Amino acid sequence: MSVTFTYFAAAKAALGRPSEQLDAAGRTIASVLDELAAGTADAATTATVLGRCSFLHNTRATKELSTVLADGDTVDVLPPFAGG
Repeated sequence: MSVTFTYFAAAKAALGRPSEQLDAAGRTIASVLDELAAGTADAATTATVLGRCSFLHNTRATKELSTVLADGDTVDVLPPFAGG
């Protein structure tokens, strides 16, 4: 049961990869993010980066990190962007 996570900009740099499929069905977005940060060499910095991000769940913006994921879902992790 996989969920596709795609990372952009600072999130991609912090995690060291552009995307991945995780066995995350039945888990919340928040619990997956916590596990992702903990699995990096600098967990505190990665957690800070992820904490500043916005999220798209199945192409729709969400602030509900307590959302339970289902098989086939997608989550895009978008750090704040600067510029104009």
